[in-house]
Amino acid sequence: MQIGILLFEGFTALDAIGPYQILSSVPGAETVFVAEETGPVLDHVGALSFLATATLTEVTAPDVLVVPGGPGQSAQMTNGPLLDWLRAVDVTSTWTTSVCTGSLLLAAAGLLDGRRATSHWLALDALREYGAEPTGERVVIDGKYVTGAGVSAGIDMALTLAGSLVDDRFAQFVQLGTEYDPQPPYDAGSPEKAPADLVEEMRAAARFTAASGG
Repeated sequence: MQIGILLFEGFTALDAIGPYQILSSVPGAETVFVAEETGPVLDHVGALSFLATATLTEVTAPDVLVVPGGPGQSAQMTNGPLLDWLRAVDVTSTWTTSVCTGSLLLAAAGLLDGRRATSHWLALDALREYGAEPTGERVVIDGKYVTGAGVSAGIDMALTLAGSLVDDRFAQFVQLGTEYDPQPPYDAGSPEKAPADLVEEMRAAARFTAASGG
């Protein structure tokens, strides 16, 4: 089993490393970071890089595709070779997945037309513009497509996927091993729970517009 995690300049680190931490435990799985070119790929902060060990042309049929999001996603929305690759590997993938605004890339490639999907809460309207049916759920499964909401939801998405790839007990074993037992110090992790003025402040600063997809 090959698990391909896409990288591009300006991805959000947790979008990629959360699923990697969980899915790299799947027995018999090979996890590969893939990008247009091999070598270090900087995250959106510009202080951390992940090493892409394979190019798009070298990863042609991953069993599982993971597409992270991040500010750099905007520049990839019209990247023809990347979108073509997403469409090509989706033909044979068992699972096509995303975290945060990675779902916008799947949607831009035409893979989420008419499908239920999620993304970062600020990007849900943009997701609709690309033919998907956005939902605010944390993890959404529609056929072989599994989308996670913003950033930290990638861990939930990957645990959900691990349960399908192996079984529930295995997913619980991984959850226990990583001690994934969220008890946040603040209850402000969604727009429904956060102070209204904080939500509006973040919305005003958002890079997303429904017309541009980011």
